[in-house]
Amino acid sequence: MSRDSRRENPHESGPLVRWVNVERLPQGRGAVTVEASPAECAALAADFKIPGLRDLVGRFAISGPTSRLIVTGTVDALVTQVCTVSLEPFEGPVHELVEVVFTDTDQLAGTDAEDADIPDPLVGGRVDFGTLTAEFLALGLDPYPRKPGTAFEPVVAGDDAGPLAALGKLRDGDG
Repeated sequence: MSRDSRRENPHESGPLVRWVNVERLPQGRGAVTVEASPAECAALAADFKIPGLRDLVGRFAISGPTSRLIVTGTVDALVTQVCTVSLEPFEGPVHELVEVVFTDTDQLAGTDAEDADIPDPLVGGRVDFGTLTAEFLALGLDPYPRKPGTAFEPVVAGDDAGPLAALGKLRDGDG
């Protein structure tokens, strides 16, 4: 896919955009690979509020007619997140499986957007595989990342009653 495919939609948004006209694929079949540049990875890391992101690749297989286009594949990346226990940054892999169904927007007319089985719409016979890659990357991020080997150990109150022990004694009349 050429870098010019990013400019096909004048209303593009987001740091990772790759529009593909799926109507031009042979008999509704094809493959798309999205490789994010270092600048796109940096922009996505800033959007997701993580320290770093590299080697982001989405690999997709496309099958079926535009009335029910099925996209399957994977999204892989190396992300740097901050451990919620130690507050140390660490790098780890993200691997997310993708399975999405698209359909012509005409077929969605009159349907309730809250219906769980409604496929994603094709926009002018095209799919933005960059946004799809970013969405599945976001799904693969751990909301409470923990650095491997780091365990949360709760504080156990022992003989040391802490800094407020003297006030407790005064309140209880022991002091």
